[in-house]
Amino acid sequence: MSRSTPIRVLFTGYAPVHFVCFMPFYRHLRGMSGVEVSLSGGLRTKSESGLQHDEAALYAPFGVDPRAIIPTDDLADQSFDLLFAANTKMISPGEVGARVQIFHGISFRNKAVRRENMNADYYFIVGPYMERRFVESGLMAADDSRRLPIGFMKTDRLLNRTLDRARLLSRYGFDGSRPVLLYAPTGQKYNSLETMGESVIKRIAASGKYDLIIKPHDHPKNTKINWFEKLESLCGAHVQITRELDVIPLLFLADLLITDASSVSSEYSLLDRPILFLDVPKLLERAQSGSGSQLDLDSWGRRVGMIAATSDEVVPMIDESLANPGQFASQRQAMAADLFYNPGSATEAAVDWFKTAFLQTRTTRAISESGTRASRTSGPIAPAIHFDESSIRSEQISSAVVHKTTPRGEKK
Repeated sequence: MSRSTPIRVLFTGYAPVHFVCFMPFYRHLRGMSGVEVSLSGGLRTKSESGLQHDEAALYAPFGVDPRAIIPTDDLADQSFDLLFAANTKMISPGEVGARVQIFHGISFRNKAVRRENMNADYYFIVGPYMERRFVESGLMAADDSRRLPIGFMKTDRLLNRTLDRARLLSRYGFDGSRPVLLYAPTGQKYNSLETMGESVIKRIAASGKYDLIIKPHDHPKNTKINWFEKLESLCGAHVQITRELDVIPLLFLADLLITDASSVSSEYSLLDRPILFLDVPKLLERAQSGSGSQLDLDSWGRRVGMIAATSDEVVPMIDESLANPGQFASQRQAMAADLFYNPGSATEAAVDWFKTAFLQTRTTRAISESGTRASRTSGPIAPAIHFDESSIRSEQISSAVVHKTTPRGEKK
């Protein structure tokens, strides 16, 4: 292939969290010579004619160069070498060489492990646990070469010392004298914000002990409730609701996480700090009874923190968790080691794959081999790619434990 012909890379998604998962890799791709990276998709709404996507609404808050954005309606006429996505039903162009699934989280509901997700040519597997679930479910063979042990790029900043806790405290107007709590529920129906959230927030505020940040889910299933309006009256100097699209800085700032069935509990385990789960029995019952359910409360589930069945249990459990932060430390560390490959350096693993496996192999292919970019119906133009996994798999959670010992986070 001629050097003058760029490798064309596309990312698509419909929710902010999708792009947050790709953003670390996107920044690297933008700086690579011979690589052209574009974005498409957008916040979606339903209409009589079908799903509509607002590209600007999705990407503008991230300060993305508008020239990198392709309207979804124009994708049918576009050809790309690689498509990256973090959602199940990928928004695809007319022609694409290979599809790469990077996932947008891993929770004990295991929504990523399902047959509907098996439309990719490569999978950035988050960790050993996810790999086992795909194999045990029969969705992938034990020797499936599509699996790449990359990790979860979104979480790198929790461990790579690029976040500054003092700046984050200042952003939210906190002076650091109180422990910071983050309340981040899932977006599924019957989540804790719907069932007991307001009472929980009121009790925490009334305790006068903590600074609380509330982060509603960025694309909840129940769109009839505007939580920003509904909770506004509860906010003040020590209780804030945030529209922050990226949960990672909030996780880094928090001394304790309050959640329910969200994948943020998995991500937060990398910091080895206390987690409090608000019980959501109806949500879990629905998850268990759903078709193809992969709900797993036995492997890790909510074993890494206390579980509050009612709002009046919350403040005493927060007190106890912060007074004894090591209570579930061994479980958190073991869970994080099982959930994540390359903690703190997943983006580097992805870049290494792209440069040493995909890019070099793709560049050496003669363009005459196919004449045109292959369409999905004719199979991917990307060959089966193998790369040295030893350097990736060998970096275990012990490296993360070194970083978690500095919870206030120095920027270096």
